[in-house]
Amino acid sequence: MDAIKTNEMAPFYEEVAQELGWKKDEALLSSMKAANTEKLKQLDEAIEDAEKNLGETEIRDSMLTKAEYLCRIGDKASALTEFRKTYDKTVALGYRLDIVFHLIRMGLFYNDHDLITKNIEKAQSLIDEGGDWDRRNRLKVYRGLYTMSIRDFKTAAGLFLDTIATFTSYELMDYQKFVTYTVLCCMIALERPKLREKVVKGSEILEVLHGLPDVRKFLFSLYNCHYSDFFIALASVEDLMKYDRLLAAHYSYYVREMRIMAYAQLLESYRSLTLDYMAKSFGVTVAFIDQELSRFIAAGRLHCKIDKVGGIVETNRPDSKNWQYQNCIKQGDILLNRVQKLSRVINI
Repeated sequence: MDAIKTNEMAPFYEEVAQELGWKKDEALLSSMKAANTEKLKQLDEAIEDAEKNLGETEIRDSMLTKAEYLCRIGDKASALTEFRKTYDKTVALGYRLDIVFHLIRMGLFYNDHDLITKNIEKAQSLIDEGGDWDRRNRLKVYRGLYTMSIRDFKTAAGLFLDTIATFTSYELMDYQKFVTYTVLCCMIALERPKLREKVVKGSEILEVLHGLPDVRKFLFSLYNCHYSDFFIALASVEDLMKYDRLLAAHYSYYVREMRIMAYAQLLESYRSLTLDYMAKSFGVTVAFIDQELSRFIAAGRLHCKIDKVGGIVETNRPDSKNWQYQNCIKQGDILLNRVQKLSRVINI
């Protein structure tokens, strides 16, 4: 609310009040609207003066200033219109890309997937025409942030790692936040050898992790097989994700997948082990680990079986031939179903 008052964001205040069911402060809204009207009048006068007395560059700069102001007060529709007008007035490729980046940021703010994807594609086409090295790297960060927000952690991890040493997208986030996102995406997406090479031994990441104790503990506790510490760190990461606007929708999925990864990592080292040993390793009760394993085994996520009488977990990892055979049968069933559906349509 302080940001709304400071930036006199009348359009955004109205939108938020309606969405959250707030009672509007009419006096505040009226004063902000008056300030917005006055500022827009000044900006329109500056554009008019530039059109009469100055050159194309000054006209474009005045239009861009107005677009940025509309964006700052939360008038999305008007801002988009003004940015597109400014884009049409812009000749230089670099400046065009800057406008497209601004539109992507708006899309990320409003969670507008259509706006984001269209402008990422437009930015890529401009980069292919001859964009500079800095903007090429910044686009990777933008694309990575979007793919992370739609749960494509593998793509996001690759894009973030490509730019970890050359990060300049401070308009999106600071470097600590970027490293946090990189570590979280890499942990769920990368195989252990790749994680060691790119993250655990990555000098740029290690330097920043000294200021991120929870993320550091999360990474190294899993890598070093300290599973009880890992569960504690995972709880901290869960809280972090809950209050992150891009990751909040995925925290439950992420935490579940990381638990499965930790269980699988421990089970890979043994042919069999006791439930009591597993429970002690993770710092939880036998009942909890029994329930967890049963759920993930039933879902086909863990390749093991539980001997309830002996209190033993036995691994039964399928070999690659078996897996290929099962996958072939599964794909064959899908194909047969599709053929049957198609034949019914043709017969009709």
